[in-house]
Amino acid sequence: MQVYVEKHKCTGCAHCHDVCPVAVFEMKDRLASDVNSDVAPEADQWKGVTDQAVLDKWKDVKDGHNHFQEKFENGSGGISVAVNGPSCILCQACLIECEGECIVITDDAGTVYHSIYK
Repeated sequence: MQVYVEKHKCTGCAHCHDVCPVAVFEMKDRLASDVNSDVAPEADQWKGVTDQAVLDKWKDVKDGHNHFQEKFENGSGGISVAVNGPSCILCQACLIECEGECIVITDDAGTVYHSIYK
């Protein structure tokens, strides 16, 4: 199983981290040295710029999450990194809960799954 986060779309909501039963995701500060430590391709690694459409959709939402904050504090903010992708059991909880629709999972047969926020 291969899992990565399209970092430029991550809102920092931490839903993936909260719902994953096998701890695939870890929230990191956006400026952390290991923020690109998952298997995300170059185009999906964090380069300091959030996707404008995602930013426009979530920047003013008041749902108790620290969207787009530099640091992970009080349960949200920062950015998600799939540090333990091979442990994924394809339960798809993260795919449903991801606000930024930024999670990509490729199963062992090569089928690719993308998050679609409920």
